[in-house]
Amino acid sequence: MFGREKKSEKPQLPERASTEDISVAGVAPAHGDANAFSEGGKNYRNMGRGSTALVLITNQVGMGILSLPAQLQVLGIVPGVITIVGLGLLSTYTAYELLQFYRRYPHVVNVVDMAKVVGGTPLEIVVAIGMMIKLCLSCASATVTLSVAFNSISDHAICTVGWIGISAIVCWLLCLPRQFKFVAHIGIPSTISIFAAIMIVIISLGVADPKGVPPEGWEKEVKVVGNPTFREGLSSCLQICYAYAGNIGFVSYMAEMKDPSRDFVWGLAALQAFSIPLYLLVAVAIYCLSGQYVASPALGSAPQIPAKIAYGIVLPALFGTGLVFGHTAVKFLYVVGMRALKSTHQMTDNSAKSWSVWVGSATAFWIVAFVIANAVPIFDSILSISSATFIAWFTFGISAVFWFFLNKGRYLSTPTKIALSVVNALIICQALFMNGAGLWTAIKGLLEIFNGDGDIDGSFTCADNSIF
Repeated sequence: MFGREKKSEKPQLPERASTEDISVAGVAPAHGDANAFSEGGKNYRNMGRGSTALVLITNQVGMGILSLPAQLQVLGIVPGVITIVGLGLLSTYTAYELLQFYRRYPHVVNVVDMAKVVGGTPLEIVVAIGMMIKLCLSCASATVTLSVAFNSISDHAICTVGWIGISAIVCWLLCLPRQFKFVAHIGIPSTISIFAAIMIVIISLGVADPKGVPPEGWEKEVKVVGNPTFREGLSSCLQICYAYAGNIGFVSYMAEMKDPSRDFVWGLAALQAFSIPLYLLVAVAIYCLSGQYVASPALGSAPQIPAKIAYGIVLPALFGTGLVFGHTAVKFLYVVGMRALKSTHQMTDNSAKSWSVWVGSATAFWIVAFVIANAVPIFDSILSISSATFIAWFTFGISAVFWFFLNKGRYLSTPTKIALSVVNALIICQALFMNGAGLWTAIKGLLEIFNGDGDIDGSFTCADNSIF
């Protein structure tokens, strides 16, 4: 299913990949697939620096930012800021490791192809399943957040399941264009919308009390250093990790760049120079203005009218998040389907076969995302579960595994290699810890909500999940 088409001629080795590298991996580069986005029909390798930066920003700056202010209430301002900056820098390094791997094996078109180079078909299948579940969780969380927005704006006009369904249908329609460059066009309004919505919340909190303040007044409580339990602290760290969940799609974007070796570095620098300061501004400003009444998603911290306006304005950003993760998933399913049909030479054609596979992939994916969204219709819980199960690996751990593969036999060759070996070993340990303890934390919190500690009474519920 995940294999590539067999060719009669001997495949040409990719640039900078040695014969030993290929034989160890047990994988032929299969350049028929490598150039599938630039041969056959329309050339899909058309993203330059500007498009790359917009796609990366749209990919990362979305729902995750809405949970950050509430995490400062748990961790405190100083530990929270350190965590936001530290995880941001770490995700930058692990993203650069993906580029290093791509430079060695430029035939890959997604992180699953990289896994096949490292561990053959067994690892390819494991990573493919994990990636699809992670992308489903991300898109499910997008539709859940959209249902919160629609319920808040409309005063719960229809059943929450209906709002989730409407959101999934719109995201499905947005995923029908086949080029990632379309995502870049959505990037500008998406970024403007989330920035404008956040500014509305900050300004409204500057002139009025946050939602939930009692009529007799309040005394603001702002924690410089929090005192969370183990579970509370880990859950907050998991939700901050979600704000850096974009790495999983980076390889797919490289496959459609004109010059990924040069442009991705520029785009990655632009992404983090924009996102990390924005995350800090939003988290610190909204928390310091809201104090103990900070909400998650953060837009709910504002008074009712500004909050409704903010939710209306942020809709393009929320749909953009569903688009960017959904498009990554659909493109992977499309590549798998075209390989199974032995039609990789038609990947960029406007044929009935290629469009049928694309639309079928998009439809199947968004149906699954709709089901997951209704199974776990709580914003914080679905973020924590997604972070604990897969973001731990796809943003951090798997890049470290790739680094060890690229540097096999040279781990202790120089002081720099020794230091990087230690760093990458610690990254893998971090991913393992987040997998185990993090998943326990997320599931326990979800069960408490379903058992009566929250407003949601179960899966596929019509209960109101609005912020009011």
